[in-house]
Amino acid sequence: MTRTTPPRPVDIEGVFPALAAHRRTATRLHPRHGVPGAGDSSVAGPLLWPAGEPWPVCTVAHLKGTGHLLSDVRLRRRIQDGARGRDFTEDEQRRLDAMKAADHVPDLRDDDALPMLVVAQLSTRDVPDLVGPEGQDLLQVFWCPFEAHGSDRTIDVVLKWRRSADVGTVLTPQPEPPVAGREECVPTTCVVHPEQVVEHEYLGLLDEGLQEEISAWEEGLLDEDDDDYEDGPSSAASYATYEEYEAAMAAARAEEPEEIDYMSDLSIAPGWKVGGFASWHLTDPAPVDCQVCGTAMPPLLTVDKWECDGASRSWLPLEDRDAENDPRVLDPVGVYLGRGLIRVHTCPTDPLHPHRLSFQ
Repeated sequence: MTRTTPPRPVDIEGVFPALAAHRRTATRLHPRHGVPGAGDSSVAGPLLWPAGEPWPVCTVAHLKGTGHLLSDVRLRRRIQDGARGRDFTEDEQRRLDAMKAADHVPDLRDDDALPMLVVAQLSTRDVPDLVGPEGQDLLQVFWCPFEAHGSDRTIDVVLKWRRSADVGTVLTPQPEPPVAGREECVPTTCVVHPEQVVEHEYLGLLDEGLQEEISAWEEGLLDEDDDDYEDGPSSAASYATYEEYEAAMAAARAEEPEEIDYMSDLSIAPGWKVGGFASWHLTDPAPVDCQVCGTAMPPLLTVDKWECDGASRSWLPLEDRDAENDPRVLDPVGVYLGRGLIRVHTCPTDPLHPHRLSFQ
C-alpha cells in the first residue's frame, strides 16, 4: 500500500513567497511491519550483500555480551503485538518475565569483533532523494547496538554504498550481534513506502525578518480562532445536568479548528526519511560541516521514534487515519536513540567523506 501525506493546511509559499528559496524535497520512508526481500528497500531487512564480502564489525572495546538478547527483543515485540486489546496469557506473561538484561554471552570479550546490526537498505530506484557516489545505487546502513562509542557514548553508524548490479550470490545467513545494549537500539523489520514531499527550512535558521513575519502570522491565526469560538458553551449552571454540559463542551472542542503551526505543520516532516532539512527543536541549531572539506552536510537519513506525534499529527498519511493510535503506525520500528531522533549527515561534495551524526 502506498502512503500519502495530506496536503499542507496552508500554502506557506503563497503566504511568504521568500520561503521558495528555503524549500527542499525529502523522501518519507513510512516503515511498516512486513517481510522484505534481499533486493528490496527496507528497514532492518535482509541485505543484497555479496557472499564473498566481509560483514562490517565493531572492534571498539566495550561490553558486548551484556544486555538484551536480540531474540528476546523480537519475541517481546511479537507477543506485545499479538496481545493488543487483551491481557497477556499466563504463558505470554511467563515468557516476558523471563526476558532480562544480563551477561548472556560471557565468552564474548570486550575487544572481540562484533557483527554490526542492519538498520536499513535503500535504493535510488525507490528513494528519489537518495544521492550517493556516482554509479552506486544502493545504500546499506549498519550500527553497533551499544551506545558506547566516542566521548559522547553514542551509537556508531557504518554506511556502505554499492552498485546493486554487481552483487552476485547473496550472503546467507547474514551475521548479527547476539546482544544489544538496549532494546531500543534494535529496529523491527519493516517494508518501506517511500513518498517524496516538500519541506521548508527550520524556523530558527531563516533570516530574522522572515522569522518575525511568520511568528506574527501565527499569532494572527490564534487570534482569529479565539474570536470564532469565544461564544462557546456557557457555564454548567445553564444546563439541566452536568452530563449535558460535558456533552456540549465535547461537541464544541470537536468543532474547533486545529491550530496551524509553521514548525509542526508547514516546514519539516517527521518520521524516518531521506534528505530534507534538519529540525533543531530541542537544541539551538548547530553547524554540521564536513571534517575533510568544510562543506555544510545536509541530513542523508533521519531515524525518528515517531511517524508523527501529537504536534505533527497533520503529517499522518491518509491511509492511516483510521489507525492513528495504532503503535504499528506511530512507532513501527521501535528505535529510540538520543532524545528520540538521530540524523546521519553526508558530504554533498563527496558522499564517501566521513559522515557525521546529530541527535535531537
